Amino acid sequence: MSSLFDELSLVDIQQDVARNIVSLGQSQDLFDDLTDDPAQWRLAQRVEDEVKPPLYRSRTPVIDRPFEDAQWFDAIAWPFRNWRSSRFSDGTHGVWYGSESVETTVHESAYHWYQGLLGDAGFQGEAVIAERRVYRVACAAALLDLRPAAVRYPDLLHPADYAFTQSVGARIHREGHPGLLIASVRRPAGQNLAIFNPAVLSNPRHDCQLTYRLQGDRIAVEKRPGVTWITLAVAG
Repeated sequence: MSSLFDELSLVDIQQDVARNIVSLGQSQDLFDDLTDDPAQWRLAQRVEDEVKPPLYRSRTPVIDRPFEDAQWFDAIAWPFRNWRSSRFSDGTHGVWYGSESVETTVHESAYHWYQGLLGDAGFQGEAVIAERRVYRVACAAALLDLRPAAVRYPDLLHPADYAFTQSVGARIHREGHPGLLIASVRRPAGQNLAIFNPAVLSNPRHDCQLTYRLQGDRIAVEKRPGVTWITLAVAG
């Protein structure tokens, strides 16, 4: 692996990055199963708000908004607090993934969504609908550029075997690099960023709401309800 790192260079990223996550189009009231009285719902919400510690402190609190708390947690903090196995993590540290465009996030997330359905014992191939939200997040970092190295190290872009990339990610995390840039496996024209340090991410903003509809061997992706924007073939 040392020869891989010998040939890596840095690329300066100063741009917005798209982050695609699971999210309902309309929020659900968590207290409506406790009482039928809307006044009691509001009271329960106030009590929760008073005792819940803040997730985020703005550097400019004068212009901070309450919803920034949720946006920062959803768009940035979640993978750093909820570690899971992925292409560049064996589950012992967090990695945040984003892409240069919304289209690339769709190809990436739709693939993993469908693979998750295949692993669901209750899934029998029927129509399934999922809602997702895309954020724009500012990234300012000098990232390791793995794009040229993928020619000599094809396992960097292996579609399913993450053993090599997880070892690469373990070293990057151990040595404190902020992250890396690599070509998208699911959309070769796209690029993905794997970020290991949340300090290089800021200013999350809602970009769009998406609906994924599994229809036979196709996934129809909607930006507007009922209007197909992208259609993808499923990969088993």
